[in-house]
Amino acid sequence: MELIVFEQDKAYVQRSLENGEIDYMEVASEGAETEFFQYLNTHGILQQLADTYPLKRVKPEVPVWLYIASDLSLRLHGMQSFHGYPLVIRTGGLLNALGPKVGKKVLHPETKQITIHCPGFNSKNKYDRETPCDQDFLRKTARATPAEKLLRWYNTEVPGLLKREALFDPEGIFIGDASYVFVPDNENYEGSVVLLFDEHNRPVDKEKLSPGQLRRCRYRRCYKWVELIHTNRAGEFFFFVAMHLGSGKAHECPILYELVEQFLKMVGPGVMKWLIVDRGFLDGERIGHLKTHWNVDTLSGLKSDMNVLEDARGLVRLEPVEWQDYHPPKPPPPLTRAKPETIIRREQARQRTLKAQGRWSEPPPPEKVVAFNDLTSWESCPVPLTVVLTQQSDKPPWGLVSTAHTQDAPFLRERYHLRETIGERHRQTKLFWDLTGFHSPNFNLVTNQVVFVALSYTLLQMQLLRENRPELNRMTRRTLQHQMLPYGNHIIVYVREYYGFFDLPEYTEIIMGITEPAKSKLLKKVRRLRRDFLGSMKRPRAP
Repeated sequence: MELIVFEQDKAYVQRSLENGEIDYMEVASEGAETEFFQYLNTHGILQQLADTYPLKRVKPEVPVWLYIASDLSLRLHGMQSFHGYPLVIRTGGLLNALGPKVGKKVLHPETKQITIHCPGFNSKNKYDRETPCDQDFLRKTARATPAEKLLRWYNTEVPGLLKREALFDPEGIFIGDASYVFVPDNENYEGSVVLLFDEHNRPVDKEKLSPGQLRRCRYRRCYKWVELIHTNRAGEFFFFVAMHLGSGKAHECPILYELVEQFLKMVGPGVMKWLIVDRGFLDGERIGHLKTHWNVDTLSGLKSDMNVLEDARGLVRLEPVEWQDYHPPKPPPPLTRAKPETIIRREQARQRTLKAQGRWSEPPPPEKVVAFNDLTSWESCPVPLTVVLTQQSDKPPWGLVSTAHTQDAPFLRERYHLRETIGERHRQTKLFWDLTGFHSPNFNLVTNQVVFVALSYTLLQMQLLRENRPELNRMTRRTLQHQMLPYGNHIIVYVREYYGFFDLPEYTEIIMGITEPAKSKLLKKVRRLRRDFLGSMKRPRAP
């Protein structure tokens, strides 16, 4: 079956309905998931992903685009098990976007309940299908896709889609990070390792802990997950452009720079201009290579024992320096509904009272920062460096290092603050990868979970950014899942490759205004649809 692209065009569908010309209609729940898959279809993204998917079947009976759409739908709903597919199909918005040829609502002849009837893509089933494809087909396809090829596919297709859709921000800010994917404590998980973690899920060394600290730690089985993220200075989007999944004991530094190199070769120069990393990714040779070959400036925190940091501190002690003020940017206000004027005035009066009584908290004083250029004491780095020091009250100043040549210390401090401010959001996103309830130890299936969660999250971010709704991109895991819930019951009418949603009073008004010969034409079509609704299922499964 070809992938049919259904586009929402309510005006066209209404004109066709008034002329008695419809293909199908049913009661449907309008929701964000329908809009999401409509975006993928109309932009050709779903078909492109299917055309390049790394697994090619000898007999491709079920189309690849349906497998990808189904897997995306499962991840959007937070389902780890493929056995949740029937529930997602019944409650989600995927079928609304794919249209009645993939599946439609009918009456179960035994239970008299509304269910889904799908024609399917082959004649192997003895019973009527209630999902577009079997959940076991999804599992087998995921298991048969080699993990290495799936990761390579993701790292190729996502940057290509972002470049084609012109969604790379011109400032070119990218963030490198590493984390852990936790799985059940089962030694059969291929390539997994057991490490000791503290209460914040950070790996720790047992020999360096006190007995009290050790009691708060626990051993967990895990994989190492390294990712490259694209964002802008306001944190309005969060694209996973490349990733790697492997042994928890693998060092993340060479893995990240290999991902960066592959990304730059794919998209070309000028897309990435800044790479922001933490101290675990300090590699002078790699940082110098990015500057000299790709003109990419790296920004990172410095380790306390590095010579270049001691040199900058020595300059502070030897000569008077001009400290600059740095004011951390305020977080964006939370999304709220418009409030009545009386409530706004009441809140303003409350704030004035608190300020008059001295109970209103003042903003913290600015941080004091200073920049030193052309430092060369990092022997492994072939380019001169800029170090930014930030004062601390009772400790020596801590430092940032960058290959960018600038005296604007607040600028570099603010750019690094971007990594700090998205930390909570990144932590929420990582919760998607907690696979402690995922019971298959097959590494291909584990990789499938990670890749398709990242893909669904990134594609949803692309949709919201393209539709100029960046404020909705600051959503946590729970908010994201709530966005997938239906938000209204409507009559959905399909005509050719278009569909439209109508509320019940609106639809009734249109129907009552139809005159002959369109009325008879529509009545004939509706009677046929009702016969299909009542009698499509000939051999239903037992309730």
